[in-house]
Formats: sequence, C-alpha cells, structure tokens
Amino acid sequence: MDTQLEAEDILKLLPHRYPFMLVDRIIEHMPEENRIVGLKNLTFNETFFQGHFPGNPVMPGVLQLEAMAQVAGVMLNLRAGNEGKIAYFMSINNAKFRRMVKPGDQLRIEIEGVRLRSRMAVVKGCAFVGEELASEAELSFGYGAD
Repeated sequence: MDTQLEAEDILKLLPHRYPFMLVDRIIEHMPEENRIVGLKNLTFNETFFQGHFPGNPVMPGVLQLEAMAQVAGVMLNLRAGNEGKIAYFMSINNAKFRRMVKPGDQLRIEIEGVRLRSRMAVVKGCAFVGEELASEAELSFGYGAD
C-alpha cells in the first residue's frame, strides 16, 4: 500500500515541533518494502539559513541528517507493534555530503530499512535535490516508550 501523509498526520507520529520539524510531507510509504519517501521544502525563512551562512545560505549537513532521521522515524513509528513507541536516533555511519542545499530547494528524502528489529533499527537514508544526491548516511535507532 502506497500511503501519503500531510503535516497534520506527521505531527501525530513524531514529537518534533517548529522550528525543529524538518518533514513537510510523506509522499510514499511502502511498509511491505520497508521504504518511505518524504519531502522538506526549503525557504529563505528557515531559521538556520540566517546564520549558515550570511550571504551564502546553505542547509547544515547535520540538519539534512536530522531530516532523514525524522522521515525514518515516521516509517518506524508506523510499523506494526510500535504503537505508542518513539524511535530514538542513536548513531550515524558513513555520512557523506555531495552538494549544497540552498533556499528554494526541495529535499526528497528516501529511507530504506536495512535491519528492523523489535528494539532497534538500522536504515539507509539518501537526500536528493531533483535527481542529484545531496547527502546519504546509515542511521541507527532504538525504541523508547511514549
């Protein structure tokens, strides 16, 4: 089943709120394939662009990783048996940054499950601007009670 989620639906699944909510929409969710795709629309009004960097605004790489983690969190929190749990970001491996992400870009975040267990999960995340890879990483999560 291919499911789309709007911001209101995402807010029910993640504890994040403005200014730290970095997912605007889920455009694909394929639980049988352990795959999800989310979007983050970037405007010049993002708070981080004001200081990173004046005159040359660039989305910090660490926030690209956080956006990946939030999209993964939606997927993990939707898995059967995870009702009432929160997937907590635990580690990052093999993070690579390939291009700058600027105001006006739309970040398309693709997450695929690598190892999904009852108490932990590992996913592969890739963030694209158009068809161009912007960043990628392997992210690990542990589950906690709500």
